[in-house]
Amino acid sequence: MALDDVKLTFLQSVSDLLEQAKKNAKTAVNLSMVYTYYEVGKRIFQEEQNGKERAGYGKYLLKELSDYLSKQFGKGFSVTNLKQMRQFYLTYRNDQIGQKVSDQFNHLPTVDNGRKFFLSWSHYLKLMRIDNIDERHFYEIESAKNDWSLTELKRQYDSSLYERILLSTDKDKVYLLSQEGQVIEKSGDMVKDPYVLEFLGLPELPEYSETDLESKIIDHLQTFLLELGTGFAFIGRQVRFTFEEEHFRVDLVFYNRLLRCFVLFDLKIGELKHQDIGQMQMYVNYYDRKVKLPDENPTIGIILCKDKNQSIVEMTLPEDNSQIFASKYQTVLPSKEELQRLLDDQI
Repeated sequence: MALDDVKLTFLQSVSDLLEQAKKNAKTAVNLSMVYTYYEVGKRIFQEEQNGKERAGYGKYLLKELSDYLSKQFGKGFSVTNLKQMRQFYLTYRNDQIGQKVSDQFNHLPTVDNGRKFFLSWSHYLKLMRIDNIDERHFYEIESAKNDWSLTELKRQYDSSLYERILLSTDKDKVYLLSQEGQVIEKSGDMVKDPYVLEFLGLPELPEYSETDLESKIIDHLQTFLLELGTGFAFIGRQVRFTFEEEHFRVDLVFYNRLLRCFVLFDLKIGELKHQDIGQMQMYVNYYDRKVKLPDENPTIGIILCKDKNQSIVEMTLPEDNSQIFASKYQTVLPSKEELQRLLDDQI
């Protein structure tokens, strides 16, 4: 049996190597096309400028080029696609990304203005539709850092991740969002308010139990981890500990590799009460004193609730609190207009 396990490990390791090679090759091809489309867009723009005094020249040029390239290379060079390449060049010809992020991808080439591209063409088609430059940079950086698929990029945009982090982050870190993405240095940096859990498929009204909510999260654990952010690893659900002969259970336990600490979640479908905060404080104290290693950082507790009174939260917790957080969750996608109003009020 042991020999079979060794063989299986060997076979799987070789398979993993080939899968990674295929992925790397696909990534290289996708990036090569992105850089090529930038150059195509540049040449289209320059040629249009040369003939701008001729009526209808741009329209004629695109049609002629589309016919020529389609004969040479087949599909992918419709007039619409060529317009997108031109728009790609116009969007990014004077655009720069944060130097720190650019340095992380030092193996990539640069275009004429020193700009690097990290994502697939489909990603950039989505990004180009974001008018706010800072917001567009944020989603590009986060997609590159977290290896988001196009589907995940669309979900994060639809869930207004940028606005939610703006609401939650320290004011002195707002400018970093468009330069480095979300920077996690302390406990509060990783907490969102609200969390958006539309992928659970639960109704907006609390017609479900806390057990239902927990089970749905486990069923969609991979998506929930993406919603939590960078560096989270799942430890367990209903994790039991015993203190003074009394048994307690933490709904969800995670570990964050960036902050090197346990992160405990307690789920509440109703309004948050001060007793809930006291319970989480006890959970956090237990993990700090009985579970975490000496070189690990203090435990973080997050209470996910449907509703909360911020005044009660602030009065219950100490002024220098950095371990217990209460965040609302939504089971439907938030309105960007609603979040913008909250941002305006906060400013």
